[in-house]
Amino acid sequence: MHAPDVRVRLPRGRRLSPLRAIALRLGVALALVLVAWLMVVIERESYTDNLDGDVSVVDALYYTTVTLSTTGYGDIVPVTPGARLLNALVVTPMRVLFVIVLVGTTIQALTERSRTEFRLARWRSRMREHVVVLGYGTKGRAAVRQLRLHGHPAAQLLVVDSDPRATADASTDGYLAVTGDATRAATFEAALVDRAARVVVALDRDDTAILATLAVRRLNPRVGVVAAARESEHAELLRESGASSVVVSSETAGRLLGMASDSPAAVAVVEDLVSFGNGLDLAERPVAPDEVGRAPGSLPVPVLAVLRGGHAHRYTDPQVSELREGDRLLYVLTGQQHG
Repeated sequence: MHAPDVRVRLPRGRRLSPLRAIALRLGVALALVLVAWLMVVIERESYTDNLDGDVSVVDALYYTTVTLSTTGYGDIVPVTPGARLLNALVVTPMRVLFVIVLVGTTIQALTERSRTEFRLARWRSRMREHVVVLGYGTKGRAAVRQLRLHGHPAAQLLVVDSDPRATADASTDGYLAVTGDATRAATFEAALVDRAARVVVALDRDDTAILATLAVRRLNPRVGVVAAARESEHAELLRESGASSVVVSSETAGRLLGMASDSPAAVAVVEDLVSFGNGLDLAERPVAPDEVGRAPGSLPVPVLAVLRGGHAHRYTDPQVSELREGDRLLYVLTGQQHG
């Protein structure tokens, strides 16, 4: 059985990629060869071939390549003052530039590889408490955008996808990315899931999401796992696999559609709540010391739920009629309260 192909992509900007930079250098080298070849072809009567005296078009190409590469066998030589002057004043600088381009290309390739290896080693040594997002499709990209809006730095977000094009997009967008099968332990080891604070499972298939959740739990039993399921019948399987929270996309969309048919404005409010950064937002914070002992409804912010002992209780639940130290509040944050 072959080992899975797992590749780590470091974030990169919109600058010219190393491969394109090397291709550009090789293009310059080829252009130098073509220009020098053309000059020799035009002036080939000023050259002699020790074999038969005549210099053909092919001979001119041969002379150009051995001259620019500084090989210089001496079987074809310029014999007129004009041709020798052309070689001294034009071809010699082109020869130097050709060598510089080729040597520079080799150095750049080696330097880029060394730099990448160094950055990978530094990343592995520093990465802690990051968020791993499995899947960079529509759901994954939306999840990453929301994480960024909630203040998560790009350097602490890592995308995992089996499609190299998706991870290339994630890298271009400024995120760390791992290309690999989201059900394989090797992929999660490369993504340093054992050090992650949270894993977001945003895969397109529910069966893959269940297997990925199991693999994550096996590697890191303490990490928080948030998963998306297309069908409600798979939500319980995801929870049994280790997901601490499951969002059922089909049912959620269906409920919003039903709500929209009777109250489009209500859907707009729900969209506002789940879209962070403008208008109304859902926020979470610990209970302040001066709020201990008070009822959730008496606080100056609209409290929707109280998180206690790992469970969410509605604000009307008698169990949370009095707030305790260590409770957390899930409340509505208005635009004026941002910042």
